[in-house]
Amino acid sequence: MGTLSRREFLKFSALSAGALAFRSLDDWFLDGEGFPSDVLGVGRVGVEEIEVYAQPDYGSEPIGKLYRDQLFPIFEELIDPDALPNAPRWYRSFRGYVHSAHVQRVDGRHLNNPVPWVPEEGWLGEVTVPFTRSFRLTQIYGWVPLYRLYYQSVHWVTAVEEGKDGKPWYRLTDELLHIDYYIPATHMRIVSPEELTPISPEVPFEAKRIEVSIDEQTLTAYEYDEVVLHTLVSTGIPSLGLTSNGIPTATPRGRFNIQVKMPSKHMGDGRMTDDINAYELPGVPWVAFFESTGVAFHGTYWHHNFGRKMSHGCVNMTVEEAKWLFRWTLPEYESGVDVRGYGTQVIVA
Repeated sequence: MGTLSRREFLKFSALSAGALAFRSLDDWFLDGEGFPSDVLGVGRVGVEEIEVYAQPDYGSEPIGKLYRDQLFPIFEELIDPDALPNAPRWYRSFRGYVHSAHVQRVDGRHLNNPVPWVPEEGWLGEVTVPFTRSFRLTQIYGWVPLYRLYYQSVHWVTAVEEGKDGKPWYRLTDELLHIDYYIPATHMRIVSPEELTPISPEVPFEAKRIEVSIDEQTLTAYEYDEVVLHTLVSTGIPSLGLTSNGIPTATPRGRFNIQVKMPSKHMGDGRMTDDINAYELPGVPWVAFFESTGVAFHGTYWHHNFGRKMSHGCVNMTVEEAKWLFRWTLPEYESGVDVRGYGTQVIVA
């Protein structure tokens, strides 16, 4: 693999720029199904399979299945107006009704123009397509498939190089395994420094706090005693017995402080695999650790069931709200893989 010259880069980027407005997402439609233009949104299945029901009710007849990473159009989102805020929501699709719990909305998907270069310290990049397959480049086997990387996941971009199709690809460096892998540069946007400027930096340390209610599955952030964020979250599902690593999966109650913040974290078993069903979550975005066993607030791209317990102990949030919390909390993040310090108070009750 050779690094692209500036002339080669300009040639490739000019070609890709002309194609962006016209290229469809057929590459990601596992069944080759096109979408009508008037859809409310698009969903991606985040687990091995989900049922499609005749009516928006688990008691109705199952009429089909959708499978991991399959995309489907959303024509309507149904929420009972008399139900609790964390009541289940359903999506009406062309095949029936799908529960939202294990569906990721990928409404804002798009392709991007590559940047011509990346500084030595790297830049953060966010995946903007429903999913993309990463590849390693090996001396013996050449290009070898690795993880699927998903919409709104965030990764460290450390170079722009020529990919397996002769076009610009980003080299990504995994912060956990310290390995490199590659994806098409058009599948990722570079996160600008302005997006990570601190929120309310003038508010003193002691005036910011976060309260998490496990019973209500909510998070509330305060400046002094004024609520600046109140939202549904998903905390840990308690384990029935001893876990393999000896760490309970229930979110611990108590008083804590944010200790480490990382804009991108590889969570899971830490294995190199191309198995899309493996417990590997590279690029978990906007992570703020507050407990010594690794419990954190973070963005969640693999489910949309906030208001119900879903995690292995962490506090799952939408990607947008986790990014807001990442910017708002102390210690302030400036650059680099992580920032450490005695940060914002966290109360879990």
